[in-house]
Amino acid sequence: MEKVLEVKDLKISFKTQNGILKAVRNINFDLYKGETLAIVGESGSGKSVTSRAIMGLLAGNAIHEGGSIFFENQDLMLIPEEHFHRIRGSRISMIFQDPMSSLNPISRVGNQIMEALVLKLKMPKVKAKQRAIELMTEVGIPEPEKRFYQYPFQFSGGMRQRIVIAIALANDADILICDEPTTALDVTIQAQILELIEKIKKERNLSVIFITHDLGVVANVADRVAVMYAGKVVEYGKVDEIFYNPKHPYTWALLSSMPSVDTDAEKLEAIPGTPPNMVESSTNILKGDLFAARNKYAMKIDLESEPPFFKVSDTHYAATWLLHPDAPKVEMPAAVKKIIEKHEQRGASNEKH
Repeated sequence: MEKVLEVKDLKISFKTQNGILKAVRNINFDLYKGETLAIVGESGSGKSVTSRAIMGLLAGNAIHEGGSIFFENQDLMLIPEEHFHRIRGSRISMIFQDPMSSLNPISRVGNQIMEALVLKLKMPKVKAKQRAIELMTEVGIPEPEKRFYQYPFQFSGGMRQRIVIAIALANDADILICDEPTTALDVTIQAQILELIEKIKKERNLSVIFITHDLGVVANVADRVAVMYAGKVVEYGKVDEIFYNPKHPYTWALLSSMPSVDTDAEKLEAIPGTPPNMVESSTNILKGDLFAARNKYAMKIDLESEPPFFKVSDTHYAATWLLHPDAPKVEMPAAVKKIIEKHEQRGASNEKH
């Protein structure tokens, strides 16, 4: 497969009044042509900071402490801001979480799509208008010639998100980053937006990075999954490996807390505790496995030493001391076993038919 993006040993921190906040800590992953990579984790795990680093949209108090993001043989972390516009929106586009805050409330939606075409591609306005209407049709906006002249407040949440997707697609980008694009939408509209992104990905052979806190969302759209916790990737593998052969206790916890039609609502589990304080100081030293305080399977070594990645298969890795040859054998949670059993039953049923 053709590699289109490579993140190597990336470290991003932020200056705060209380000290240096370690947002992304030495993460690595690749993105291949035509695939969807899902990055999953709780709020504060470093998902969005990673996506903004790729887009060159880090805040002014951000510190690049090390690592690289390679795209077309160039390191995006070294490109000056005044030159980044050649990539941002043209080669790599992004769909943000809240479509209302992504759109200008006092500008007609058609003009906002046209702006991307006129500024980036130097397209004449007449041609840009025609192309904008074609994009609105492509993303499923009914009566695009009429709605071209309307304002964002005249659109529903789902339709506004479709406009944001049209803007992201305007310049034929190679990579599309979706930063929790369905969070602000109801369940029915969520499904429609996910189907639209998947349809466009296949038609355009796009590479997609899908950022989410919900493992359930990625089950049907991702090819590979990177699970993030406290600024690190803790498990990495194909979607079936993460869902049906998970190895990290944090992945177990995410799967156990995921509702499904088979779940007894009264027994839905929650991850105990809260994410750690990532501001490093003399009184708060980031040491060991930072999930240890919330992990009932934690051992003494988890509090003292950060686990390396252990190889589960050629495509599956997990950073947990439970995979060390000398670690005690533990059973994964019953809720996770149930998910795997249901998967095996569905597989057996499909084979019969």
